[in-house]
Amino acid sequence: MPILDGKAIAEQMRQQIAADVEALVQKTGVRPGLAAVLVGDNPASQTYVRMKQRACEAVGIHSVLHEIPADVDQATLESLIQKLNADQTIHGILVQLPLPKHLDEQRILDLVRIEKDVDGFHPLNMGHLAMKGREPLFMPATPAGCMVLLEKAGVKFSGANAVVIGRSNIVGLPAALMLLKRDATVTIVHSRTPEPSSIVRQADIVIAAAGRAAMVKADWIKHGAVVIDVGTNRVDDPTAKRGYRLVGDVDFEAVKDKALITPVPGGVGPMTITMLLSNTLKAAQYSVAR
Repeated sequence: MPILDGKAIAEQMRQQIAADVEALVQKTGVRPGLAAVLVGDNPASQTYVRMKQRACEAVGIHSVLHEIPADVDQATLESLIQKLNADQTIHGILVQLPLPKHLDEQRILDLVRIEKDVDGFHPLNMGHLAMKGREPLFMPATPAGCMVLLEKAGVKFSGANAVVIGRSNIVGLPAALMLLKRDATVTIVHSRTPEPSSIVRQADIVIAAAGRAAMVKADWIKHGAVVIDVGTNRVDDPTAKRGYRLVGDVDFEAVKDKALITPVPGGVGPMTITMLLSNTLKAAQYSVAR
């Protein structure tokens, strides 16, 4: 079966975002601005943030990076968030997670003004996502990207049997809520679910976000399903240049011939950054319209 190419879909979307950014600048003089807050020297977090910065530059979004020492105290970090809240050139605030253990992560996220919450993690945004008849200002980027991929695959959501593997606040839970809003019948499979394979096997739509390399085997997936693999896991590979390679939560080679599936890398990852760009543009448009 064909592969669901997130990289190609993301590139098409970024071209439109770049055009919309330029149109906003020409019409209003306002250039969308994104501030990233990176605490500590986690290599993965540093890589992600710099990828986001390059993506911003490519579409004309102003990007500012605040690199903070890992031993920063709560008050200092809160003060920075408040300054960014008040900065009219900044329309979106991205706090790169996870934060060091000594910091109150939830309080930091709660401090971000809802109209600048381009990550979609503010309790009000999450609460509106969970309620019938309400819509959040912003939806979390990764699950929102998953939904776009499903739309591009031509999925009919209403009445579909959807299974989300994983229940994190960042991916699993909001993905399940988004599917529910589209009238899918949704089951969440997690670490305490008995016989998860028997549940996943019934699914028309699978979103795998458990963080376990190749845990979803071919006999878990029914023929013709659409599988969105969010997992990004390092596995040792002495033949690879870096000594490892990235794999998803799904056994890609075994599943690709029976289901429409996203690759890892090149599937959900590019879409996550693209949805962040889209949210930042939306935040700037919102600031102009107020």
